Amino acid sequence: ALAMLRQSKWPLMLLDYQLSDEDGLTVLDEINKLPEGDRPAVVMLTGSGNEQVAVEAMKRGAKDYLAKAGVHLPELRRAIVSALDRRRLEDRLAESTAELRRKNAQLEADLAMACRVQQALLPQQYPTVPAGVPPERSLLRFCHRWIPSSAVAGDFFAVLPVSHTSAAVLLCDVMGHGVRAALVAALIHGLARECRALAGTPERFLTEINRGLQSLLAQTDDLVFVTAVYLVIDVARGELRLANAGHPYPLLLRHEGELEAVAVGADGSGPALGMIPDENYAAVTVPLSPGDRVFVFTDGLYEAADASGEEFGTARLRAALTARAGLDTPVLLDGLLTEVREFGASASGQGFADDLCLVALDFAPRNAD
Repeated sequence: ALAMLRQSKWPLMLLDYQLSDEDGLTVLDEINKLPEGDRPAVVMLTGSGNEQVAVEAMKRGAKDYLAKAGVHLPELRRAIVSALDRRRLEDRLAESTAELRRKNAQLEADLAMACRVQQALLPQQYPTVPAGVPPERSLLRFCHRWIPSSAVAGDFFAVLPVSHTSAAVLLCDVMGHGVRAALVAALIHGLARECRALAGTPERFLTEINRGLQSLLAQTDDLVFVTAVYLVIDVARGELRLANAGHPYPLLLRHEGELEAVAVGADGSGPALGMIPDENYAAVTVPLSPGDRVFVFTDGLYEAADASGEEFGTARLRAALTARAGLDTPVLLDGLLTEVREFGASASGQGFADDLCLVALDFAPRNAD
């Protein structure tokens, strides 16, 4: 019987527990060694209706069992039909599972590609100011930390050269997570490239991006909005000019150690991008001194929560930055992220349940030649 099973597929086997050379459970084990698609549906037959044998047979894959002493045609027909039906359902389930695995593998491959593309869109090197000087002589230095909560992120930033003496940072946070948010972030990246002629005027730059985003989103029925902050630092004038679209206020750490939020007007910021058509954004100008540092970030930085649901919060963020004012910027950022991660580790396992992006700008650092 086993030789016949290995040579061709049989849909059903009636297997007696008591055989002349092997018991039925041993044969059942041999059947289970066959490829899954080659195994017949097994109905175990017992001479005395032994419940222990029947239970063990079902554990090992038998579809049904019958006591031979009481077998009648209707019972036999029912057992055969039931076993074949179960086998067909299992085959369909196996096919569906295999198809699901194929689709999941394709989705994972697509997400991996999307992640690589998104990382390629992030700045690979920073501009130097004045333009053309070596990085160690630049009067404007950048440092960033970008931590997606999944394969792709809705947080996005760009660093743009503006003039011989100035450069800019655009930082955005798209509503939601995952592929949908990442696609909108890619749209923002494209719009920023189209608006490079306005890069020196933050208010006009955000206004034009908002118009472009509104035009693109008008072709969909989904509600999508993007918070964003855009700032330009001019080392010749010693000033920061900034426009804000519903984004958390950037923090300015003065070289003396004082920390202040940079708000735009009485309301602090304009509406998020994609919310109000033809919105005209405003800008604020802040003087800078050598050694000042500016931090722009998404809300994933301070909304990390502990096991009780308490958020890290802006107060802890300000205190953490102030306490590390004497550190070099890369060390400061790593220490800050470690503190936030440890605060939220008991809740999320890593401290960051949301996408996180943090960019720091050093204005005329003391070690610049």
